[in-house]
Amino acid sequence: MRVVVGMSGGVDSSVAALLMKRAGHEVIGVFMKNWEEKDENGVCTSERDWADVRLVCESLDIPYYAVNFARQYRERVFEHFLSEYRKGRTPNPDVLCNREIKFNVFLDFAESLGAEKLVTGHFANIDCVGGEYRLLRAADENKDQTYFLYMLGQRALSKALFPVGGLTKAEIRQIARDAGLPVSEKKDSTGVCFIGERNFKQFLSGFLPAQPGDMVTPQGVVVGRHDGLMYYTLGQRRGLGIGGGGNGQRWFVLAKDLEHNRLVVSQGEDDALFSRSAVGSELTWLAERPPAAEGEPLDCQVRLRHRQPLQDCRLTLRDGRAHMAFAVPQRAVTPGQSAVFYQGRVCLGGAIIE
Repeated sequence: MRVVVGMSGGVDSSVAALLMKRAGHEVIGVFMKNWEEKDENGVCTSERDWADVRLVCESLDIPYYAVNFARQYRERVFEHFLSEYRKGRTPNPDVLCNREIKFNVFLDFAESLGAEKLVTGHFANIDCVGGEYRLLRAADENKDQTYFLYMLGQRALSKALFPVGGLTKAEIRQIARDAGLPVSEKKDSTGVCFIGERNFKQFLSGFLPAQPGDMVTPQGVVVGRHDGLMYYTLGQRRGLGIGGGGNGQRWFVLAKDLEHNRLVVSQGEDDALFSRSAVGSELTWLAERPPAAEGEPLDCQVRLRHRQPLQDCRLTLRDGRAHMAFAVPQRAVTPGQSAVFYQGRVCLGGAIIE
């Protein structure tokens, strides 16, 4: 079988390529370059990653290519990213990137090379029951990436392979060491999908004009100044720059008042930061059909941020929205982020928190 492996230059995708070659498949490595600007230090991290991809592919003796989807990334992912920040929300570009770029534009490219499957280093699993493909949580729960993959549909799942989904990170690194792969000790990448690690405040200010304003308590008392609402997220405690006083406890972000450009802050773990329920829109189901009938409650689990332990939830679908009732109040449920639903190991799909 001919497969295309999405190579990032990291250890996970490198081991994915290694495992596919060991399984006897015809493997082609492809590196995506989706962001062309250098970071604040004048470094283009994609150049380093591309060099690592070449080294790995040469050591595996497989052909490799680089493709540039920077225009599609900017139009389909980054513009939405900026739009959400303008609205005072906190978006999740990695989710959209998987749907629009990796398992859409890139999948089309892989098929143009005659590939039957698109292989990536994602920590997730896929099975097929009764002709329907399902997305399953990874063996390494701490690394599970199904949260970022919930927007995929049946076509993407039918074409995708995740060879490292049944392995732990430690096992992946050991396989890479034993095979002599040059990236066996390379640290995991973090930051925004394809944009990478950088001073996020400085990066965002290059695209959106900051509008400083007052930090206020829920009673309207001014306690400081903020640099721009887009730089803060609900529940944030670090970097507020508010001195002591009050009850002596740490300050945290409680809400954003977009109309008056005010950041609402409070001291201590205020009950107001916890939610018993939430509403989500832009529903996406991996089976491409809702998991429950309109108005019929479904007991499931939900993840409101990456790596959060699964939380018990009663989900009701009504008028195109997901109404969530949490068994335990949830801290800092953030508009713009994804709520992703599960039943056991199976990822059902998700919604954007409103």
